Amino acid sequence: MLNGVVFAAAEEHNPIIPAWPDIIGSLICFIIILVFFWRLVLPRMRKLLDERAEAIEGNIAKADEAQHKAEALLEEYTAQLADARAEAAKIRETARTDGQQIVAEAKDNAAAEAARVTANAQAQIEAERQGALVSLRGEVGSLAIDLASGVVGEVLTDDKKAQAIVDRFLADLESSDARKAQEAGSSN
Repeated sequence: MLNGVVFAAAEEHNPIIPAWPDIIGSLICFIIILVFFWRLVLPRMRKLLDERAEAIEGNIAKADEAQHKAEALLEEYTAQLADARAEAAKIRETARTDGQQIVAEAKDNAAAEAARVTANAQAQIEAERQGALVSLRGEVGSLAIDLASGVVGEVLTDDKKAQAIVDRFLADLESSDARKAQEAGSSN
């Protein structure tokens, strides 16, 4: 029995170590799966990964190119904007200068027109004044002759003599009015 126990213990199988037929079968399956992966799956994976890497690199290159184009367009836009602002400032300054020039011309024209209207008005006033003086001289002369005729008691018919008397009388009146105006002006 002891012999039987030792023999049974020698034939007993270690549960941690698999049996040889299991190891060989597992090894054959592993080699078949390894060859399958090595020949079919791995090249396809590499090809797929390479295509993805190329696509990513292409997209990165396109993005870089698009970024460079965008930067160039931004610089161009900024330059155009600066030019437009400078041109707008130039136009504003030209318009301001033109406006000032137009205002100055309008003022000059208005002043010239005012001077012309004033001169015309003064000439008209002077003409009316002269007409009034002539008319007044005639009326005052006839009144003075009539008055003198009434005082003297004779009719004064000599027109030249009568006209000379009237002119002297009016000149005396004008000089006395001028003196009164000067005295009034100097007292103020």
